[in-house]
Amino acid sequence: MRSITGGCFCGASRYVAEGEPINVRVCHCRICQRSIGAAFNARVLMPLAGVTITGPLGRLQSSPVLVRGFCTVCGTSLFTERAGAGVIGLTCGSLDRPDDFPPTEHIWTSSKQAWLTIDDGLAHYPEGAPA
Repeated sequence: MRSITGGCFCGASRYVAEGEPINVRVCHCRICQRSIGAAFNARVLMPLAGVTITGPLGRLQSSPVLVRGFCTVCGTSLFTERAGAGVIGLTCGSLDRPDDFPPTEHIWTSSKQAWLTIDDGLAHYPEGAPA
């Protein structure tokens, strides 16, 4: 079984995810932009049951179905969690080995920054990806 590890900038919060990613996507929605503080949120979606998080952790309910997690010491955004669906999206910037997880598609491109040109050949979806 594969182990995926990561953590925050200061090292106080860490996670280990066991298993294979469900998908790796780049989200361009305004909620991600504002909560991450960047033009987009690249994340690795994992089954929630296989993820263990340690350290000081804050949680923010950013929508009726989504909770965002961050280190309360340094503020690093670590994940987005959809407990009802049993999944957690680990932010690629917090991964120990982010190069191991290239994205396969872009979602919510209708909200992407106007200055951003996406020409990586990946699938684009104006809103969420098809089920």
